[in-house]
Amino acid sequence: MPNPTLLSYLGVPGWALLWVVALVALLLFGRRVLRIVTVLRRARVEIRWDRIPQRLVYAATNVLGQPRLLQEPVIGVAHLLIFWAFVFFATGFWWNLAKGMLPFVPVPYADELPWMSFPMEAFGVLALVSIVVAAGRRYIFTPPRLERTRDATIVLSLITALLVTFLVAQGAKAASGGEVGWGSPAGAVLGRAFLGLGLQPAGAPGLFVGFWWAHMVIVLGFLAYLPYSKHAHLLFSPFSALFTSFRPGAMPAESEGAADLEQFTWRQLFNALSCAECGRCDRACPAHNSGFPLSPKDLVHHFKEMMAGALAAPAARAAIPAAAATAAPSAAPSAPAAAVCAPGAKEAASPAFLGSVVKPEELWSCTTCMACMRRCPVFNEHIPLVVEMRRHLVSQGEMEKGVQDVLVNLGRYGNSFGKSARARAGWTNGLGFTVKDARKEPVEYLWIVGDYASFDPRAQSVTKAAARVFQRAGLDFGILYEAEQNAGNDVRRIGEEGLFGALREKNLKAFEKARFKKIVTTDPHTYHVLKNEYAETGGSNGLHGVEVLHFSEVVDGLIRDGKLPIVKPLDVAATYHDPCYLGRYNGVYDAPRRVLKALGVRLKEMGRNRDGAYCCGAGGGRIWMEDVPGIKERPAESRIREAAGLGGTGTFVVNCPKDLVMFQDALKTAGLEGTLVVKDLAELVDSAGATAVRSDSNVQA
Repeated sequence: MPNPTLLSYLGVPGWALLWVVALVALLLFGRRVLRIVTVLRRARVEIRWDRIPQRLVYAATNVLGQPRLLQEPVIGVAHLLIFWAFVFFATGFWWNLAKGMLPFVPVPYADELPWMSFPMEAFGVLALVSIVVAAGRRYIFTPPRLERTRDATIVLSLITALLVTFLVAQGAKAASGGEVGWGSPAGAVLGRAFLGLGLQPAGAPGLFVGFWWAHMVIVLGFLAYLPYSKHAHLLFSPFSALFTSFRPGAMPAESEGAADLEQFTWRQLFNALSCAECGRCDRACPAHNSGFPLSPKDLVHHFKEMMAGALAAPAARAAIPAAAATAAPSAAPSAPAAAVCAPGAKEAASPAFLGSVVKPEELWSCTTCMACMRRCPVFNEHIPLVVEMRRHLVSQGEMEKGVQDVLVNLGRYGNSFGKSARARAGWTNGLGFTVKDARKEPVEYLWIVGDYASFDPRAQSVTKAAARVFQRAGLDFGILYEAEQNAGNDVRRIGEEGLFGALREKNLKAFEKARFKKIVTTDPHTYHVLKNEYAETGGSNGLHGVEVLHFSEVVDGLIRDGKLPIVKPLDVAATYHDPCYLGRYNGVYDAPRRVLKALGVRLKEMGRNRDGAYCCGAGGGRIWMEDVPGIKERPAESRIREAAGLGGTGTFVVNCPKDLVMFQDALKTAGLEGTLVVKDLAELVDSAGATAVRSDSNVQA
């Protein structure tokens, strides 16, 4: 085959033409990427370049293997094949581009080497089949919230064109009569087809040269187009995985919140660049599916539009709205931001992004269940965006009166119920034994009970059951009595960072006065914040090195160690609901299931279980808010209907005080009373081990 770049075209050497086309494409590409970097530099700093070796391994694993996409097997495999075709084609393209621009270098083209041409042809054919599958899914069997945009059509067309042009060029080489080895099976098939259609071997070199150039120009055009398109995620999503947070659901660093571009961090803005607009987040979101005014996908799309506006104004940075003038120094534009403002540019007042584009009701709809983030194939971080903007709303006093009242109660009484601190341990009355005060005598386990488990009458019976289980197993445990404060998990996600810090400090001071080795709690919200966020935030102390366990983890260990015998195995069929803050946030899935199995429960899983479990709707402070008019069905009702639809199960097992409250209410509103009974895991353990209460443990003198 002739070397296409050694030929002359209208007297111009091919290699010179390739230089021109490549430089134009690379200039357009580099210009756009530089502009994007300039806009990102206007945002607040966020450290995401620590732990580089771990980040590289994590990114390689998730980019090369794409496990999140494989949760949907058919389209996941199709996408994976397209991706790996891209890997080989990108390698071959840059190799061939360098060879074509420097044709006198004694190095063969990539497709002239069997060990390169074979995978390129194999993945090329598989990718074409996968594109047919992807196109059918997008345009015919379209899942909810997957957009059929012109940009998506352009990208699919370009990918198809670059694959086809390469394969046709390979077929032309085979049709020329040259020797075709094991490295070009698709080329051999196409070559025979071309000859059968009347192509003469003498005409094959011309066909090869034409499609070689078509392939190179299409790829270079694709390269230039990509950073300008809505499908720029093909370029940026690997970096989204690289700069991910290693702590599930981690909160953004303390700030006064954000209402416009300069007040967000660069990583928060980066979500807009990596978003694939696939709609997986919406399909997983309980608020969206219930009819609340929240779409995680649209939320990120709003950021994409904000970024597009900033990128469209290269001469002057967008004006900071008046609402941002009161922002804290940490939320102010960074110094490099001023550098991109053209001399003498006039800043006109403009409405804040939050309020004019993103509506407060969208943000208050979020349950912070993290289903969106766990389903996102490009590792976008939706919850930090929500919390950052909630912080701004809270700082402006823009929240429901009910939420304001709860925050006042938390600040005044240390609990969301507005009860006296002395009433916190009222649930201990009638136990038949006295629970130790960990401030007065040492204990092995400090039990942080939580607000709902302490004050809600429906949850108090579960709390008593948990205490009896601990007592029966001889567990050395105690509580803080009136010194315990709300742990602050939902307060922080509401956006009241200052109140969270105050609650945290009060709890830590109480911890300092207690003597204990481990912490246990029956509340997953409390569990998460104590385990993951007390040691990380500022203050005089933290829980460094203190093991925090959930009730189900402790009971699982007690049963396996023979310290909690099952006296009366349960003969019940049940399904189990994974709490968001125990499951998705902390990966505790197996311990409660082992406990249920040990109790003799016949467990039947709901379709949405473990990492895919559906939220009850209480998280993120939603339990303190009113439902908006016009919703289709509350998340808890949807979940209860899912459980009732299993058939053959009469017990719905929960593992969180808020879940107990939400699902007992949902049973009534869904009209399913008598079909299911909602039971907490602690109640089942208590029933299965009911014997005479021991009197030699946890009894004060």
